[in-house]
Amino acid sequence: MTCSQRAKQIFDEEIEELRKLGTTIGSEFDCAIDKIFTCKGKIVVMGIGKTGIMGHKIASSLASTGTPAIFVNAAEAVHGDLGMISGTDIVLLVSNSGASNEILNVIDPVRKLGCYIIAMTGDKSSKLAKESDLVLSIHVDKEACPLGLAPTTSTTATTLMGDALMVCLMEKRQFKATDFSLYHPGGALGRKLLGRVQNFMTTDVPHVSVKASLKEVVAEMSAKHLGMTMVYDNDICKGIITDGDLRRAIQKYDHLDIEAQQIMTPTYKHIDKQALLTDALAVMDQYNITTLAVTEKPTTEAIIGIISIHHIIDFN
Repeated sequence: MTCSQRAKQIFDEEIEELRKLGTTIGSEFDCAIDKIFTCKGKIVVMGIGKTGIMGHKIASSLASTGTPAIFVNAAEAVHGDLGMISGTDIVLLVSNSGASNEILNVIDPVRKLGCYIIAMTGDKSSKLAKESDLVLSIHVDKEACPLGLAPTTSTTATTLMGDALMVCLMEKRQFKATDFSLYHPGGALGRKLLGRVQNFMTTDVPHVSVKASLKEVVAEMSAKHLGMTMVYDNDICKGIITDGDLRRAIQKYDHLDIEAQQIMTPTYKHIDKQALLTDALAVMDQYNITTLAVTEKPTTEAIIGIISIHHIIDFN
């Protein structure tokens, strides 16, 4: 077996274990989300060794998506770092075995502080699980390591459970890309979201005449790849046609011998070219749309470009 073949086998083995783990998730996960969502303090993730590395990632992901969180190394906690924790916090203890002394040693001190404890462990019968308020299982039957010793599948499972917590909390908080920019002002996407609409819009505005046939409308929309086209009568914009308008037209008309003006929406949302991308996103979120017409000034109607969600959420 070549190394590339073995690598594919490892992928398959880990994916299969993760699938099995996914089937075991139940109401305890819902309870964890509710507890974290309503937490008056922060989430304190604690771990040691490799689970500590995973725990640091979980805390970082939560903090960057609207859930206040920090990571505290379990070994350092009993040497003064418990001072970072308050009674309103939730402590998430991460240990695959549930038997690490460094993790077990923090349970009593954390209890005395009055914290709610969630365990993320691969052994639901472990001391950690028994002494926690809630248990999230990250149990896997076997590691990808041929000796069954090196943490491989178990660390992947830990990361995935953390990702599941993060995504569900993002959705529960209705965390938007505009919020993302506030937490990532130094990142590429954060900097982009604080940019101006005019720097990311396309000036190649899809457009057809009010008399254009359905075939011409589809051709223009396909050519410009924006899922829409503006509709003009001479130099005056009369409306917009989106993918949704096309679908409704096909359902409404028994024949396709129709003109653009029959299927267009006469009103459309627009934004000033000097507006921030966060402003554009806010409008798109509010009206559940993916494109905005761009004008020279807020009070003018002459369209100089189109800004699309794809122009904004582009990591390249």
